[in-house]
This record gives sequence, C-alpha cells and structure tokens, in this order.
Amino acid sequence: MMYLDSRSEVVSWGSEEVIIPYRSPIDNRIHRYFVDFVVTKINREGKKETALIEVKPFSQTRPPEKKSKTTRRFITEVKTWGVNEAKWKAANEYCKDRGWTFHIFTERELGIK
Repeated sequence: MMYLDSRSEVVSWGSEEVIIPYRSPIDNRIHRYFVDFVVTKINREGKKETALIEVKPFSQTRPPEKKSKTTRRFITEVKTWGVNEAKWKAANEYCKDRGWTFHIFTERELGIK
C-alpha cells in the first residue's frame, strides 16, 4: 500500500471496494467476491487505466497435485482452487466489460520469500 501511495502515476487506489458476484462450484450459489485492490493509474500514453489486483499465496494459484492417497487437506485444496478459479473467471469478465485488467500477485511478484 505504501508502494501505491508513493507512485506518482497512481491516481487512486482502494482495498476491497469492488464486489463481484460469482457462482461457487461448491454449493452452486451466488456469492460476493471482494477483490483485494482496485488501482487507477496514468499509463505511458497519458491515459487512465484501471486494474483489479488479487493477492494470493502462489500455492493457491495452481490446481493441487493429486497424491497417492486422498486426504482431507487435498480435498480442502481442491475446494479452495475451485472457488478461486470461479472468482477469477468472474473478475476477468467484470474487467473485460469495463476495459480494465485483472492481475493475481503472489509472493513471487511481490518479492517475498
């Protein structure tokens, strides 16, 4: 957040201000996805652009690997992956409709070890 505050090209940003409806694959009901950040900035051409940013551990951005034995942990990871995938699909569609972009940042993009 200090990074966004210190960037002169950032016009505005907010945390959990954008709410996107999505259908959960777990219960097939509509839920609300609170995206971590919305950022509006001036791009290199001098035009405003808006991006939604989700921050997640890298492990939650990939489908879980099937082990030889199905454990509760694996089932939880599958559920988490399914919900995240549904949220991100809805976020991409939401952004596409508005001419925005959607990004997922992990510890890798943030330089956290």
